[in-house]
Amino acid sequence: MALNLKRKRETEASSRKTRKIEDEGDLGLAAEDEVMVDSGKEAEEMDAPMDVSEGDEEEWGGVTDADSGVPLLSREDRTGVKPKKPPTGEELRTIKDAADLFRSSSFKLQIDALLPNVRPKASRLPPLDRFLLSIHTFLMNLPSIPAQHPLEASRKLLRKSVSVPYALPLPAEETNWKVAFEKPSDITLVGSWANKVSVKSKDGFKFGVDLALEMPNSLFQEKDYLNGRFFHKRAFYLATIAAAIQASKSGLNIEASYDSLHGDPRLTKLVLVPKKDESQNDFSKLNAQVCIIPVLSLTSPIPLHRLSPAHSNIRVSVVNTLNVDTKTANPPTPMYNTALLHTLTPKPYLLATYALKQGIPAFADALTLLRVWANQRGYSEGSRMCVSGFEGRGPWWGAVLALLINGEEFQDGVKAKKRKPLGKGLSSYQLFKAALDFLAKHDFEKEPVFVRSQDVGQRFPPAEYREGHAAVLVDSVSLVNLLAGVPLGSLEMLRYDAIQTTETLNSTSISGDPFTEVFLKEHRDLPTRFDTVLRVDLSSAQIRKFSVETTVDLGSAALALMASLNSFIRLGLGDRVRAATILHPSTSCRPLTQAHPSYPDVIYVGLIHNPQQAFRLVDHGPTADEQDQSLIERFRELWGDKAELRRFKDGRILESVIWEVKNADERAHVPGKVVRHILKRHFGLQEGAVQTWQTSFDSVLRLPESISSVYLGSGVPAGFKAAISAYDNLVKAIKTLDDDLPLSLLNVSPTSELLRYTNVFSPVPLPVSIADILPPNARYLSPIDIVLEFEKSSKWPDDLKAIQKIKLAFFERLASVLMESKEDLKATVIIGDGVSTSEILDQSSLEIVTPEGWAFSARIWHEREATLLDRIIDGSDKLLPHIVPKTKDINKGKEYHDAVEAKAVYTRRFIHAPRHHRAIAALCHHYSAYAGTVRLVKRWLASHWLLDGHISEEVVEIICAHFFVKPGRQVGIDIELDESAQHIVPSSKERGFAAVVHFLKEWKWEEGLLVPLYGLTEAPAVTGSKASTSGVWSISTELDKDGHIWTSHGPDAVVAHRVQALAKATWTFLQGMEHGNLNVQSLFIHPTDDYSFVIQLEPSALTRYCHNVIVDSALLSKRGKYANRLNEGSAVLPGFDPARLFFKDLQRMYADTLKIFFDPLGGDRIGAVWDPTLKQPRPFRVLSGFSSILIKKDNEKAKDKALVVLNEKAVLNEIERCGKGLVKTIALRV
Repeated sequence: MALNLKRKRETEASSRKTRKIEDEGDLGLAAEDEVMVDSGKEAEEMDAPMDVSEGDEEEWGGVTDADSGVPLLSREDRTGVKPKKPPTGEELRTIKDAADLFRSSSFKLQIDALLPNVRPKASRLPPLDRFLLSIHTFLMNLPSIPAQHPLEASRKLLRKSVSVPYALPLPAEETNWKVAFEKPSDITLVGSWANKVSVKSKDGFKFGVDLALEMPNSLFQEKDYLNGRFFHKRAFYLATIAAAIQASKSGLNIEASYDSLHGDPRLTKLVLVPKKDESQNDFSKLNAQVCIIPVLSLTSPIPLHRLSPAHSNIRVSVVNTLNVDTKTANPPTPMYNTALLHTLTPKPYLLATYALKQGIPAFADALTLLRVWANQRGYSEGSRMCVSGFEGRGPWWGAVLALLINGEEFQDGVKAKKRKPLGKGLSSYQLFKAALDFLAKHDFEKEPVFVRSQDVGQRFPPAEYREGHAAVLVDSVSLVNLLAGVPLGSLEMLRYDAIQTTETLNSTSISGDPFTEVFLKEHRDLPTRFDTVLRVDLSSAQIRKFSVETTVDLGSAALALMASLNSFIRLGLGDRVRAATILHPSTSCRPLTQAHPSYPDVIYVGLIHNPQQAFRLVDHGPTADEQDQSLIERFRELWGDKAELRRFKDGRILESVIWEVKNADERAHVPGKVVRHILKRHFGLQEGAVQTWQTSFDSVLRLPESISSVYLGSGVPAGFKAAISAYDNLVKAIKTLDDDLPLSLLNVSPTSELLRYTNVFSPVPLPVSIADILPPNARYLSPIDIVLEFEKSSKWPDDLKAIQKIKLAFFERLASVLMESKEDLKATVIIGDGVSTSEILDQSSLEIVTPEGWAFSARIWHEREATLLDRIIDGSDKLLPHIVPKTKDINKGKEYHDAVEAKAVYTRRFIHAPRHHRAIAALCHHYSAYAGTVRLVKRWLASHWLLDGHISEEVVEIICAHFFVKPGRQVGIDIELDESAQHIVPSSKERGFAAVVHFLKEWKWEEGLLVPLYGLTEAPAVTGSKASTSGVWSISTELDKDGHIWTSHGPDAVVAHRVQALAKATWTFLQGMEHGNLNVQSLFIHPTDDYSFVIQLEPSALTRYCHNVIVDSALLSKRGKYANRLNEGSAVLPGFDPARLFFKDLQRMYADTLKIFFDPLGGDRIGAVWDPTLKQPRPFRVLSGFSSILIKKDNEKAKDKALVVLNEKAVLNEIERCGKGLVKTIALRV
């Protein structure tokens, strides 16, 4: 017995700590891939405790020698510590199940930690229990009220400051039925609270504690299902209770208000919130509210067969006043009937959920996980925008799990596959993932769902559900379609979110935490969730074809408007989008004096683009000879004057809609234009009522109107395609000159962002004819970098200095033959940059300006350079081949450092740059939004003075690629794109930009970033350089394992923190989209308060000033100082940017004194921050690296230590002198 107790104590102790298992595979456990369906006898046998007799209960003696039987030296013998027993079978089974059933053991631990935090705390429940007892006693003692006319009853309650929430059609004076009140026949605690599956709502919203008050059958008659009579009696019943509770003599000390389920006034409930008085019944600390819901008894006189979706239960005179056909004067009222059925469901839902919870142990946890997932994505109440149709849909999530557990009912005449039950042995995670899989794959528009029911004969015919509702899911315990009133666009959004989450959970990447992404991350942010967002002001909206029948069926004019909006927007967009969703604020409680709920004046329309169809310019309709004229009429009714009959090149004559655009950027606006047209035609909403932000984002990527009009007027080809065409023409011209060159040209590799669609501004040429017209501060011409590779030859020298001279000779020869072969082409040999003095560094290039005004900068790649540089770095260049050095001590002098620098430049320029260019170009072709995303992010970083000087363009392109080529979604140069994966990446540049900003805001750059840019399974070996790096970002690819090829020169820690701070501020500003106060241009205006001083440059001397974010159009003047000197300085100078050259000079000269920042895209200011360590007094030293000044002595007798500090004034004077003619002013910041 003692041994058994001992074993029990050790089992309890082992459950509180993790045991280390060296090799789980050697423990003889068989992997179980199939999930146990029947959890009966086998599960009981597995969970039964081990039956161990006292004779078998012995302590483990350690591992013994199999031959001698002598135990080896145990840990107790070595250290005096008692040996640990091996894991028991129960423990091993638990560990195995955690990995098999919960994705991983750590994932299970995270789930176990999450669940208690989203459920109400047990310690705060007693006050609520006492209050429920009090309210039960109070309600059961309410006096009866005799029958009276509904309007008379309403007037009496109005004197008590309580309005009766009568719904449409409202009762009239000639109404011949009456309302009355009797105490409830039954009071039941229902909903998720009763079954202990409540989940904490978002944004501090309260838990809902539902009390179902069963109204006595004596209050109703058989015909009460007609014309809203039941809802009017229910409304009076609720208002009577509200008046009694609000009375001072009730003693309940609570605040009462109305709330309506789904915004439907027919389903109004009474909400009770406690006042904080610290009494025994004060449950305010629980953050809960009690909801009183009048319900109908299952034995009521109202016949259920009259509530099918095909029946018409509204027959009022106002309908007949419309000019409608008498045959359809009483159309079906499916939503009205569903609302009445809702009042029968609370108790059946309570019992069904309880049965599932008792039969499936993991059901409660799975339902909690599913609702937490939904809450994070706006499918519930909250202070932010929620997805239309899902507010208050608690039973829906339980029905999804019930469908998976019970299976789907077979439908006669439907060929859809019958969904089989999954069984009862699944874990909560497996049930949750199965629910996501169902939501991701099921098309509710085409396939209605009926959960298997024990009592099949009581259901309405499936065809009636399909005809009355757009989407159908009928649960197993009621006749209610749980998707009644849920727009198809919202279900498509739900499907999209489920696909995204499924991909996250199935990802094999070790980077990132899927648990955080799935359950903890906020997914309601509009900028990162939708490709296009439209803010719509409905205050002036009017339905073009108003239908009284639809309004009465849905319950209110506002609900009819929302339903019509959803329908028309989805119909107009068609297959352009994967989801078109309306989002609106959650409905809030209203005072008892307000009968009907308030509806928002502003909604948001979110679009998820289908990249294959979103941007087409023509919508095809029926043919001109269509026999069914109703198709043509519906098409013209939908589009109005936009519809026209057109003949196409293939001979077809179709009804069509043409969307006109002026440029490629406007083509991305087509989905938004479709929505605008639909809203204007069918709801009378003018341009001012619909707000989008796409045009504002486009404006920061365009030249000023005064400059772009010059190019448009001249007719000069411009843009990325024109630049690529100019490149192709140049390559052809060079290849035709092989006979005139010493070596044949093998390959020409582009490396410029101008040829891969990622330059911030669309490239434009600068022919002399336009240069004469443009002002001096708009004559910048960007050179296009290319790399020339000639055939191999033994005539190349084996000396690095000689190789650089040979390159100059090649350039000179190529320049001569090019200018001879092509008229007006100019070629100039560039010897160096004027900064570097190294003779082995590749500095020479050939500058080519074509007659059309395009500029190219060509360099020669010679493969032998890498070998010679490696020899210098390794020190083997000074030894004979047969001599092996005894030590590896190399004198690292100037030659060594020059070689290291040259090797870094060689690797980056000739090895990585061409490969990077090809990969990025492939991404731009695969994903339409990628190039725009890169351009916006570059513009944002440049406008905040970080691009080029601290962060390279290539780094930005790789970071943006992270959102398109995550592990498992590689898109390489030669890899075809999986179209099914396109919809889970951003499909607009605005969404991509927001995603990058959000990433930079939270990115822990100390952990690095891996981007599978090239889509390679086995990367070729690339010898890295030994150059020192100052950058703290590590962004790795398959060809750059260290991640420092493009970050070796920055950003450093200061800049990295600066990027994060700017990203946080930008993200906060982007949230203004939800309030309609987002000013896009403000995102790109840089604050200067943090700088020590700011240098203001002269705009007239800046060749790129036209690229400035807030350019002053008045400064883009054609006239100079003298009117007769207009053409002076109009010579084309490719790459000449005096501001950038000045910035680079300051960076080089004051690297140890200042941290300097500048906008390379037309910036007219340079900001600088003093090194704070230089302001501390220090002893004077020769070659200290900064301008210093002696500190004045406070005491003449003190020992002279010659302490110096930074001489700020001298540095500022030097900067002003160096920038004479360029520097306008220097403003100091305190």
